[in-house]
Amino acid sequence: MSKTTINMMSSATSVKGQGVGSAYIEQVGLVSSELSDKFEVTINKRIKADITHYHTINLGYYLSMKSRTSRGKSVGYVHMLPETVETSVNLPRFMKQIFYKYMISFYKRMDYLVTVNPYFIGRLAHYGVDKSKVTYIPNFVSSEVFHPVSSEDKLKLREKYGIDKDKFTVICAGQLQVRKGVFDFIEVAKRMPDVQFVWAGGFSFGKISDGYGEIKKICDDPPANVKLLGIIDREYMNEVYNLGDVMFLPSFEELFPMTILEAMCVNIPVFLRGLDIYPDILFDFYSKADDVDGFVKELDRLHNDKEYYAQQCEASRRGNQFYSREHVTKMWDEFYSMVRDSIKK
Repeated sequence: MSKTTINMMSSATSVKGQGVGSAYIEQVGLVSSELSDKFEVTINKRIKADITHYHTINLGYYLSMKSRTSRGKSVGYVHMLPETVETSVNLPRFMKQIFYKYMISFYKRMDYLVTVNPYFIGRLAHYGVDKSKVTYIPNFVSSEVFHPVSSEDKLKLREKYGIDKDKFTVICAGQLQVRKGVFDFIEVAKRMPDVQFVWAGGFSFGKISDGYGEIKKICDDPPANVKLLGIIDREYMNEVYNLGDVMFLPSFEELFPMTILEAMCVNIPVFLRGLDIYPDILFDFYSKADDVDGFVKELDRLHNDKEYYAQQCEASRRGNQFYSREHVTKMWDEFYSMVRDSIKK
């Protein structure tokens, strides 16, 4: 039996510091290595493949879709919805409305869609997308790329990045924009002067990033216990997570942040804002709070209660095991096989 061709279409790695790019790299690597006996993967080829998998919603892809998928099926990856873009970039209202209509039109044109969070199947239906063509498959992170380092290496990394080796350190990774909770992160840091706070990420979309002006002022003069690392190449992000004692992400809007999975690989506690999207995907693998007072209280407990801290480290390990390579590979195998079988020969 000949292999089914999957042509991965993406420009996700063209902008640094995006979780979409990390998700794309991981997914393509997983399918290419683990399912090579069934599927032949190509990337951005001008061919008519059995399955054309669109990881990003480029206009060029939209315009050429009909001809490229004439003998096969199209798959779209849902990495964003209007509500997640709304608080990410600062554009005129009319431009946002045009983009939102285009985004939903792109999704509707797909034969099949994959979302990284089951919560968004309902949200897609709200926009008129047929729920029956949407499949939930979680993100995946390679434990070969992201993993804990020894205590000795951790100290060396702190020295490399100019982080105090003895201070309790809170890490956040994400773009510098309002929806990521930057202002709450800074306020929490101000209330906890004896704790070290580190943010890895920058303005991936430049001056149109939401809140650019106010956030830039913070970057120019951050609190003494806050270190802003800027955009870090993905190959060095394992070092960044290993700098921290806790991963703290106070985002207001997310689908399924790659940063959470990456931090779980390092086995440090994951602490998040209590969003509705998390219970269905993270179960009891994380701790949560809803405002600055709650954030300070939880971080103080993680800092000073050794037994509780150990429990949360174990929760993170369980989360890493749950989203194992084998589990996610099986889901992609079943999905692509279903799409292949739907093609009219």
